[in-house]
Amino acid sequence: MKTTPLFPVLLLALMLTLPVAARADQQPEMIIEKMAVKLTRGVTNAVTSIAELPKQSILTVREMGGPGYVIGPLKGIGMTLYRGFIGMTEAVFFLVPQPGYYDPMIDPPYVWQGWEPKRETTPLLEEEKK
Repeated sequence: MKTTPLFPVLLLALMLTLPVAARADQQPEMIIEKMAVKLTRGVTNAVTSIAELPKQSILTVREMGGPGYVIGPLKGIGMTLYRGFIGMTEAVFFLVPQPGYYDPMIDPPYVWQGWEPKRETTPLLEEEKK
């Protein structure tokens, strides 16, 4: 029995378009815009992922001091690979409205965001939460 290579392609196309058809209550322009943003975000993250290396190095040294000079580059390598993988995933699957509804798969969505120092909580604020 011979199978045609067209069947898997059609099955994949059907699987990719079903989530879009399920959200037909929105305007098509908005759906296309969200797809375009997801594609752009994915390509941007794949290309700029190498910037995670200096970013994580700087942030880790700022947070930890001396040990950050060793830990920071290791975190940077890991985050470079992670952001690159997430970027490629978003670029390839930009038609699929997952996760959420075309929401970013990584936080912060772009490498140039998230440079702010972490806010430290004071004991007074923690007692107010209780």
